[in-house]
Amino acid sequence: MQKQKPVSKMPIKLLHKTKNRARFSYHSSADPLLLRVAIDSIHEVSSVRINSIIKSIIITYSGSLDEIQNQIINILNSNEIQSQNKNKKDSYIALRSEIPSSVEVVRAASALAIAPFLTTPSLSLIFSLLASFPLLKSGLKETISQGITSRSLEAAAVAISLYLKDYKAANSTNFMLTLGEYIEELTMYKSDDLIKELSKQKGGMAWVETIINGKPVLNQIPSQDIQIGNIVVVGAGDTIYIDGHIVDGEALINQISMTGEATPASKSRGDRVLSGTIVQEGKIKIWAEAVGDQTATNRVKSYIQSTLNERSNQELTASKMADSLVPITLSLAGLSYAMTGELIRAASVLQADYSCALKLTTPVAFKSAISSAAKEGIIVKGAKSLESLQLSEIFVFDKTGTLTNGDLEVLKVYSFHKEWDANQVLNLAASIEEHYFHPVAQAVVKAAKEDNFHHFHHDEVTFIVAHGVKSEVGKKSVIIGSRHFLEDDENISFKDHQNKIEELLINGDTPLYIGFDGKLLGVILLKDSIRPNAKKALARLKKSGVKEFIMLTGDSQSKASSIAKELGIERYYAQLLPTDKAHILDEIMQKAQKSGQKVAFVGDGINDAPALVRADTGISMHKGADIAKASADVVLLRDDIEAVADARELAISCLSRVNNSFKVTVGVNSLILILATLGKLSPIQTAIAHNGTTIALLLNALRRIKIKDK
Repeated sequence: MQKQKPVSKMPIKLLHKTKNRARFSYHSSADPLLLRVAIDSIHEVSSVRINSIIKSIIITYSGSLDEIQNQIINILNSNEIQSQNKNKKDSYIALRSEIPSSVEVVRAASALAIAPFLTTPSLSLIFSLLASFPLLKSGLKETISQGITSRSLEAAAVAISLYLKDYKAANSTNFMLTLGEYIEELTMYKSDDLIKELSKQKGGMAWVETIINGKPVLNQIPSQDIQIGNIVVVGAGDTIYIDGHIVDGEALINQISMTGEATPASKSRGDRVLSGTIVQEGKIKIWAEAVGDQTATNRVKSYIQSTLNERSNQELTASKMADSLVPITLSLAGLSYAMTGELIRAASVLQADYSCALKLTTPVAFKSAISSAAKEGIIVKGAKSLESLQLSEIFVFDKTGTLTNGDLEVLKVYSFHKEWDANQVLNLAASIEEHYFHPVAQAVVKAAKEDNFHHFHHDEVTFIVAHGVKSEVGKKSVIIGSRHFLEDDENISFKDHQNKIEELLINGDTPLYIGFDGKLLGVILLKDSIRPNAKKALARLKKSGVKEFIMLTGDSQSKASSIAKELGIERYYAQLLPTDKAHILDEIMQKAQKSGQKVAFVGDGINDAPALVRADTGISMHKGADIAKASADVVLLRDDIEAVADARELAISCLSRVNNSFKVTVGVNSLILILATLGKLSPIQTAIAHNGTTIALLLNALRRIKIKDK
């Protein structure tokens, strides 16, 4: 492989290397978390650590270090890293997302331990200055660039203690501040555990089957070289690197990394599999439907990464409040000094700010909730989506694939030709449909196999999207699909069988028409059953505060009424065309907005994408189309309607935790501020109380949210 040429500007420098480990210094203001994710995606890099304070990158690797170095240089100079960094000031999360360094804690602790043994005031001053210099420098720098901030107040408190020659107070305060900051950084880093786990999912080698001279031949290629349409062979113990459908074989697949399901799932022909999952037993052949950046693993990673710089209204409120309280703290410090003439009291007050707890606990709580949701097989695209989900009081459901299974079953087969019986009509349809992975096709094939399937030899199958399939048997055309497809597009007359068809469709079942040699041969009736836990899911949603359920469906009025009555849904819209859903949702949302309510829409089809975008919260089901998942705010990775209720309950728990932390932060820090102003707390006591409260709130925010009703 030809090496990439380094760019003229060298943003990194190799400081040290061993056989499989290297350390670089780098010159870039790139966000440390984004930089770590990007470097960790390099195939030859097995782990990466970044310390943004001393600007170092440490990697363990295999292969050519020169090649890796060039790739890191390209990453540092890439437009993606630079453009992401423009939003860095808007995200307090990003500022503290790098792997934390304990250097400052050790420095502060050393000064605190050594100071009592120093014999002269000059030595004590030197050691204390060296220990607190980073804090003083950053405080001065922030004051010049941003005005008075919480960092300014902390630096001023330590500076006052140094001025008063109270080195014990200066070193103790500096130690508590650096220790608190270090623990905050650890907490922030821990809250990114899902992103780190996803970033570790790399490619590898995969077996691809090709047909040469009529015989299947296996070739091993890098997973990144797999193309759409390739047949990928995966055996026991192997990772699946693509999304696709099984065309041959059976296997037990461990899907915990993608759906949170601990029990391996049995998969066979026609079933869809996801990248990042592992074949535990068996061997399967997969038709590659999505590869590379389009796979579920990479889409999930991009969903999670996109949340880093997104701030909820709660976060913005907390941040603004923290900034607005800084002048109050400064004023109270000045008032305390004016009343007593004691600088030590001012130093105590200056440490009792609200900034850390308010600015950190809220985003940590949101990120912890997003991580908890992902471990339950629910991808929430950011804090705003979580907040909106919690506020949604009207839930609109597309029926098929959400409230119902979306897995059709054949009820009855009717023949309109005396020379063909029902079994022959079914076998003819199954012979053509077995090459297709649509739910209707799978239902037909399944029914034929359960009834002594006899295969009809046929020519190449042509798929017409959203219509049906075409082929030839014995040089006679076979057309399978909707009435519109057969009657309007293929000119097959329904006139002679109109009365019979109307009679058959009175119950609202789904028809699949079969045309043969230019005539209507028969019809297959299919039914989609209600999910067994749909009622429970709706009950849980209602218990969580949802005030109204609405169902949208293309079914007949009678069929829609029957399903709505069974599920206890009072309001529904039937006989809708695909284009009608977004318009109906607009009407629902306009009425909801007048009463101050938010609307959530749950769907899965391509035609649901506009509605998913229009809704305050769009929720895409597991089997949903890719465009539906891309349009949604919440994506379900497991095929379970109760996951909607899980997501809603998790959002409520998250916002409850955020609100409680907000109240505790304001209450406790206000008490600390009052006591410090009255001279009841020394600088050391204030530092301990303030930082201890912040750390406790952070640890509480970091706790995984468990769903109670599961």
